[in-house]
Amino acid sequence: MTTAKASVPAQPAPSLSTQDAQLENIIGVAIFDFSGLPREYFITADNESTSWVQLVFQALGLKSLLMASLKLEGFSHISIDLDQQSAIVVRTKEEYVALLLRHPPTFATAQESDRFSHWVRQFERHLLREHKRFIAA
Repeated sequence: MTTAKASVPAQPAPSLSTQDAQLENIIGVAIFDFSGLPREYFITADNESTSWVQLVFQALGLKSLLMASLKLEGFSHISIDLDQQSAIVVRTKEEYVALLLRHPPTFATAQESDRFSHWVRQFERHLLREHKRFIAA
């Protein structure tokens, strides 16, 4: 996982176990196309800001520049630690999914990290449209 650190997180994250616990930790979602342009946003009542999307946009641009100039392949996800939150960007087959998390995720093993990435890759936007916490922005 590639990490861009904006500052030190304020508090440790709870362990991720169930889908409900994972959804409760998500306070924003942004969907980007493969060129790095945002297509869709979801916010929650406890975090109506979309300013974090600009950081994700910049990180995707930097990732593209580095991958092109260094001839790298195999990008799967990026973690951006903010003051009190963390943004995770995962590449799926069709797009990039960026999640703004209330607490940065912690994983005891590489397998836990892989399971989380797999969960995000399988993430379906209709879940956000139907979930009472998420509001299309």
